[in-house]
Amino acid sequence: MSQQTQWDSSLAFIFAMIGAAVGLGNIWRFSYVLYSNGGGSFFIPYFVAIAIMGIPFLILEYGVGFSFKESFSKIMKDIKPQFEFIAWILVLFVFIVVIYYMVILSWDLVYLLSSFTFNWGTNTAEYFVHSVGGSSNLSNASFLLIPTTVGVLILWVVLWFIANRDVDKGIGKVSKILIPALFVIMGIIIVYALTLPGASLGINTLLTPDWSKLLDVNIWLAAFAQIIFSLSMGQAIALTYASYLPENSKLIDNVLIVVASNSAFEICTAFGVFSILGYMSVTAGTPMVQLVTEGTGLVFIVFPMIFNIMGPIGRILAPLLFLAILFAGVTSALGFFEPMLNSASAKLGWSRKKTATVLAVIGCAFSILLTTGISSYLVGIIDAFVNEFGILLLIGVQCIVFAWFYGVEHFLPALNEHSTFKVGKTWSFVIKYLLPIVLIIMWAIGIIQLFSTAKTFEIIIDVIIIVAVFVFGVIFTKLKPVEE
Repeated sequence: MSQQTQWDSSLAFIFAMIGAAVGLGNIWRFSYVLYSNGGGSFFIPYFVAIAIMGIPFLILEYGVGFSFKESFSKIMKDIKPQFEFIAWILVLFVFIVVIYYMVILSWDLVYLLSSFTFNWGTNTAEYFVHSVGGSSNLSNASFLLIPTTVGVLILWVVLWFIANRDVDKGIGKVSKILIPALFVIMGIIIVYALTLPGASLGINTLLTPDWSKLLDVNIWLAAFAQIIFSLSMGQAIALTYASYLPENSKLIDNVLIVVASNSAFEICTAFGVFSILGYMSVTAGTPMVQLVTEGTGLVFIVFPMIFNIMGPIGRILAPLLFLAILFAGVTSALGFFEPMLNSASAKLGWSRKKTATVLAVIGCAFSILLTTGISSYLVGIIDAFVNEFGILLLIGVQCIVFAWFYGVEHFLPALNEHSTFKVGKTWSFVIKYLLPIVLIIMWAIGIIQLFSTAKTFEIIIDVIIIVAVFVFGVIFTKLKPVEE
């Protein structure tokens, strides 16, 4: 088994893994999930989900990648030739994530540039619809939102420039710069936000516990979903990055560092976000409940509105926030890009640079298709389907493949050899029994909710994705590897 490349240190790997984990979801999703699922009481299912799913599954991914030191598709083929098809299905789904993720990053880039002049004006919702993200009006699909299109082109060039280099010179070096910078920028935003008038109102609103919600199964599902998305679990990113690790790496120690960093970042960010929302509630007389929203609405509509009334301080905070989102997004996009890049390069026998170039051109072309006047609507449809239908199911499948068909016990020596913390029977039980059951239940509930509310246009998009992924999955599986 050949190892084509390697991190120069565990530090480069840790920063790259934190970069892959800390992304848009930490900044704009966690605050809303925490607030809408019981406030302070949500921390109980949140930390339970980390303990019984986040940490155990990441340990498994590190163990698999480190033990095999091959691409994800090759690992699955080695376990059982028929499983190679499953691998291609997953990496293709994750590649689709990169495609729409770059569009969201482009929205952020537009806002970063706009934040120097505040040219989003007073009607921030209208600015987002007409200039950046579009709407759900299908008649608007006939034209491109030029600022977003240009942003996509720029960001794909940046992604290609970093990804086509060896992991240590590309992802490793960039992560060592961007991740500390991201933590410093968010630290400045959070510390300042905590000093604003009304900050305590925001934090109290965020943390007020609703203990009755702990009896609601949906709160527990929300906690598990947050951990899956937040840690980029089961998307072959951790597995691929771990395959580049040098011998004598402390695998379990690295898992704990990455998980702790990710959770600390999103919890602290939630305090900053709600401090700013509390400030606006007090100064503008708007009830908190009207300000709290998830995702793009919070970052691209509510926050610009807040920065408008902040005065000179808003002029400083706005560029910092959008820069932080950009840094978080670029490092995550590199993580999403890597499994397809590594697997395709190994299968086709192409150099890393050639594979990265071809994939970047294909990815960029599809990203541009998502910059029409229905950009945000399309991104929302694809994001929900890829995560709830594709990736969630395939995480459960990976548990079954690695635990039952290969044998989870085979990874214990590599995991425990150099690690300060050890795993054994409890960890094996979680991977073999507990996680597959939890994940399949989550998948079933998610699918029922997804299709029970879907419109005809949304189902058409979902079917196109399924057909495309299966067709290309078959093509890649049937291709003869170069060494054969």
